Amino acid sequence: MPKQFVIEAIMLAIYGELMAPSQPVEYLIPASTIYELDEFLNSPEPIMPSPSDDQHVRKIMKEMSQFFSDPFNRKRMEKGLIAPWAQVSFAFPNGVTLIVINGEDNAMWGELFDPVETQLLLTSMRFEVPLLTDQPDFEDRILEYVIPVQFYDIDDFEFALEQGISLSELQEP
Repeated sequence: MPKQFVIEAIMLAIYGELMAPSQPVEYLIPASTIYELDEFLNSPEPIMPSPSDDQHVRKIMKEMSQFFSDPFNRKRMEKGLIAPWAQVSFAFPNGVTLIVINGEDNAMWGELFDPVETQLLLTSMRFEVPLLTDQPDFEDRILEYVIPVQFYDIDDFEFALEQGISLSELQEP
């Protein structure tokens, strides 16, 4: 059974190693984060500190954006993501499956989390799947406000994939 993680699309572009895991993995991606790719691509702000890394990440983001805007894939998503929490999956080599989720942003946490963060949290809660992130401030707010989600920092991905900590272990006293 593949391990599952909630992640935003841009993280897959930045951390290419996530698309070549040591074992099968399914990434649950809120659809809004796919649409966010074009915003990042068109932004003059650098995504990465190094110009060569920035260029490479933008190239990957462009490829991802083109993949999801391909007429066949776009049509699959348009038809499959009509209802809230609907899912459309895309299988890739190396045992990777991307599951695009039509998450809902219900502004549950108001100003504490932005809409994308809210969708990531709600997706993680709904499917009881750990969240992968590289944003320490986001992680700190999850802990500070006692949001009931399990998360891993991207740096701990291999641990999460190979061993991890089960939800039941976290809930034990």
